Amino acid sequence: MSAPEAGSRTWLVVLNHEEQYSVWPADRQPPAGWTAVGVQGTREECLAHIGTVWTDLRPLSLRRRMAA
Repeated sequence: MSAPEAGSRTWLVVLNHEEQYSVWPADRQPPAGWTAVGVQGTREECLAHIGTVWTDLRPLSLRRRMAA
């Protein structure tokens, strides 16, 4: 994908079962195990949202083990 194409594409914020975030092209179904969280926009907007909400980068399973 060329840089101009990436910049004009709409992206989704997706989340997996370990509460890890990523971005995915809005015109494609997220891969198995990933769910769209309802946020979409430019790649930069999506990454900014992820930077705001994903404050603990440890996977959910690790956070649960450490809390036990």
